[in-house]
Amino acid sequence: MSTNQPEDTGGMLVVALAGLEGQLNEVLKEVRRLRARARALEEENQRLRTLILSAGEGEGGRQQLVRLYNEGYHVCPPHFARVRGQEGCLFCQSFLEKKGLLPDG
Repeated sequence: MSTNQPEDTGGMLVVALAGLEGQLNEVLKEVRRLRARARALEEENQRLRTLILSAGEGEGGRQQLVRLYNEGYHVCPPHFARVRGQEGCLFCQSFLEKKGLLPDG
């Protein structure tokens, strides 16, 4: 008996297509999640730009960095403008000290 009959091939194709549809749905779900994340990051970026421009009027760039750090944002190059929360950041502190914006030690 041959197992390569048209019905067997059709059944395997249906199963394969169902598997591909499942994978496609997962990819689409991930794309939607990434789009939402990108929108949120764009909105946060715009908010930070507005914050920097409005609060920085009459303020030099160095004072803006200190102000941003004090408001809870990273000012170090690896994490710039990300929320750092209440904890300090050694990279930020080192960066600010190197720029002469914080006292040493």
